[in-house]
Amino acid sequence: MLRDSPRSRLTLTVLVVLSVVLLVLDGREGPNPVTAAARAGGELVFAPAAAGVGYVAAPFGGLYDTVRRAPGASERIAELEAANADLKEELHAARLDEDRAERLDELLHLSGMGGYEIVPAQAVTRTTPRGYADVATIDAGTESGIAPDMTVVNGQGLVGRVIEAGPRTATVLLATDVTSAVGARLESTRKIGVVTGGTVPGGPEADLTLELFDMEAPVEAGDRLVTLGSHEGAPFVPGVPIGTVEEVQAAPGALSRLAVLTPAVDFASLDTVGVVVAGPAEDPRDSVLPPKPDAPEREK
Repeated sequence: MLRDSPRSRLTLTVLVVLSVVLLVLDGREGPNPVTAAARAGGELVFAPAAAGVGYVAAPFGGLYDTVRRAPGASERIAELEAANADLKEELHAARLDEDRAERLDELLHLSGMGGYEIVPAQAVTRTTPRGYADVATIDAGTESGIAPDMTVVNGQGLVGRVIEAGPRTATVLLATDVTSAVGARLESTRKIGVVTGGTVPGGPEADLTLELFDMEAPVEAGDRLVTLGSHEGAPFVPGVPIGTVEEVQAAPGALSRLAVLTPAVDFASLDTVGVVVAGPAEDPRDSVLPPKPDAPEREK
C-alpha cells in the first residue's frame, strides 16, 4: 500500500489525468494513434483465445441449429424411440416363445415316452390359499377336460396333482407342498416308498423326502425314483420321474429309511406344464427316465 506522502499524491494525480485524456481522445471521431495502439495490443493478446473458443463451439452450434430447424424433428425422434421400444418387446417375446416352444417339445417327448394323453397349460401364478405352502394356478380347466385328481407334469417330471378345476383355470398342489404324498419306486431295486413334500418330522431339511419302508433296502446317492401309480391313474399315473437321491439318513430305532431328494422339476421356474387326462395302457416302468450320463441311450 502507498503511504500518504507528496510523492504518492503526485503519482495518483498523474494517473487520473492520463485516464481522463485517453477517454476523451477515444471518444473523438476518426482514428486516434494513442487509443488505436492500445486496442491493437488488446486484440493481439485476446484474439487467439477467442478464435479457439469459437472453433470448438462452432460444430455444436451448427448441430443445434440443424436439429432445431428441421421440420418435425422432435416428433421423428419420438417415433424412433417408440419403434426401438417395440423392437425390444418383440425380441423379448420371441425369446419367450422360443423358450416355451422348447419346453413344450420336452413335455410332448415325456408324454410320448410314457403313453400319457395330456392337455398343455401355462402355470400363470403361484399362490398359497387355504394353508397350502406350494400351489400353482394354470390357464386350463374343465372346458379342456381337466378334473381334480389328475397328474400334472412338465418336460422333466412330476409337478403335482390337480386339486380344483374351474371352467378355464385349475389349481395344482405341487409335489413340494407339505401335504403332498406320492407313492414312489426306486429305479434300480424296485423298492417302494412314499415321497412327501418338504421335511418329515425328524428328517433332514429338504424339498422332497423319501421314506422307504424296507430298512434293509439298498439305496444310495444318485438313485432315481418314479411314480408308483395309483388306482386307475388317479391322482398319479405310473412312471413319471420324481427326483434323485441326494443323501440317505438312517436314524436309530426308526421304522423307515429317509432320503433327501433333488426334484426332477425346477419348481422355481414353472412355465409350460401338462395335465394327464388319460393314463398309459401299460406301466411304462423306467422308460420315461432320461438316460444316465454314463449309460447308453435306451432304444426308442
